[in-house]
Amino acid sequence: MTQTVISSASREVVIGFETPFTVIGERINPTGRALLAEELKAGDFSCVEADALAQVAAGATMLDVNVGVPLTDEAALMAQAVTLLQSLTDVPLAIDSSVPEALEAGLEAYRGKALLNSVTGEEERLEMVLPLVRKHGAAVVAICNDDTGISPDIDVRFEVARKIIERAADHGIPASDVVVDPLAMPVGAMPGAGVQALELIHRLRTELKVNTTCGASNVSFGLPNRAGLNPTFLAMAIGAGLTSAITNPLEPTLMQAVRGADVIMDHDAQCQAWIRAHRAPAARDGRRRGRRRSRG
Repeated sequence: MTQTVISSASREVVIGFETPFTVIGERINPTGRALLAEELKAGDFSCVEADALAQVAAGATMLDVNVGVPLTDEAALMAQAVTLLQSLTDVPLAIDSSVPEALEAGLEAYRGKALLNSVTGEEERLEMVLPLVRKHGAAVVAICNDDTGISPDIDVRFEVARKIIERAADHGIPASDVVVDPLAMPVGAMPGAGVQALELIHRLRTELKVNTTCGASNVSFGLPNRAGLNPTFLAMAIGAGLTSAITNPLEPTLMQAVRGADVIMDHDAQCQAWIRAHRAPAARDGRRRGRRRSRG
């Protein structure tokens, strides 16, 4: 079965069909976060540091790093952020930017095998990004849109994925190092978008046999109680074959859905991760009560 290996200097994460789901923490991203954007403009990485540590503590197995703020030197910020994060935690990183120079700066600073986020089927983007992936021995997120934009037809998106995988192979990048994003669209604005995403995820797994990822919170955009809807989608997507997601591990219900899906999919050996997450606190409380009674 397909395995995508991502690593830091001292830790390896395997994204795969038979492995626990990979949660890629999304919060190091200034989009919609004015405080983080202002800090990055000032060269202050306080929020970056706090967000990294909080996400890892909550169960993120990787971190996505995006420092794209207008009117800044994004390449320099990316190199600084990558270096800082690798000094704080050993979880692997996804280096996330639309600016090729920032991607390269992040890769140059990175120790290990990074996940590059991202490449699309657009010709210019393919020719800029794939050589970087090959040069640095990275893996890459392949987003299912091309020069014509995002198609509402999942057959078209499937063919974009196939095209990117084939072009990657031309650059010596194996399909196992291509993690496809099928593009989960907002269900509130596009009826049927959730069903389409699940069908496309299944086809990518069974027909192209590649690992997949997505921005899981996109499906709930514009709807109330997004924190209630996102875990439902994510659990269903894991059942359809999704193997990773860029999402918010600080949402307890979402992490519970991921851990539950791992149990049901038999990706949690002897349910150990589930037991650690849910039984250990009660057991510790019981031991504390027992000690209090013995002291009395």
